Amino acid sequence: MNLPVLSGDIGLKNYLEEIKKFPMLSAEEEYTLANRWQVHKDTNAAHQLVTSHLRLVAKIAMGYKGYGLPITDIISEGNIGLMQAAQKFDPEKGFRLTTYAMWWIKAAMQEYILRSWSLVKIGTTAVQKKLFFNLRSAKNRIQAYEEGDLKQENLEKISNQLNVPEKEVINMNRRLSGGDPSLNASIKTDGEQTGEWQDWLESDEPNQEETYSEREEENLRKEMINESLQVLNERELDIIQTRKLSDTPTTLEDLSEKYNISRERIRQIEVRALEKVKEALEQSMSERNIIDI
Repeated sequence: MNLPVLSGDIGLKNYLEEIKKFPMLSAEEEYTLANRWQVHKDTNAAHQLVTSHLRLVAKIAMGYKGYGLPITDIISEGNIGLMQAAQKFDPEKGFRLTTYAMWWIKAAMQEYILRSWSLVKIGTTAVQKKLFFNLRSAKNRIQAYEEGDLKQENLEKISNQLNVPEKEVINMNRRLSGGDPSLNASIKTDGEQTGEWQDWLESDEPNQEETYSEREEENLRKEMINESLQVLNERELDIIQTRKLSDTPTTLEDLSEKYNISRERIRQIEVRALEKVKEALEQSMSERNIIDI
């Protein structure tokens, strides 16, 4: 599949101008092209699907500017993820390619960044990787711009938002803070000044595309959770729904009386049911190449 090439012959600015020439697709056009690719292996249809989403890759790549790697390389890796997503995309699932491909694009970019950074520096646990990719945006959301260690109130907010221990937040913040440039420092790509670091801070203004994507992602999460609940039998499902998914959780005592078994047995069933749902959810995420939901 021939795509615009990011190399010495075409800089980032020219590349961004080039990919704007590819038209965006309506839902109907996207559905038709996806079916032509799935059923007839029409490479022209696949090419149109991919090129119409190159701007999405570039936009996502801008969110990874803070890792000290060439943005052109990050875009190139994201384009590979996009092509993989287009190959596996099933329009019958009811979601647009934008939502589905976003997971593949981010996964490809993050894998490249992890390969490029020292594992000694960023750590290898799931919590450390989560912080590596989310700490900067979490700090931006609460305007935690202080130098050195975070204030206790900001530390607690980030720990709660990301559901990670405060100690891990402190350690990762120290690892990543050392090389962070000034917000007014210039950003240069391929020798061209493309702005300042502060230009890439998140805006408080709503973005229609991001709002739509977030809504689609939320629907996808709900679908995956509902699918995962199908692995439970009738009693397990009732216990999970009344204990974990209800606004007013049922007590172990009430369920003990309902099923005529001990409270400890109810608790055991609940724990095992949650494990089954987690396993099913992880399997679904793996099949869809989703890193984290």
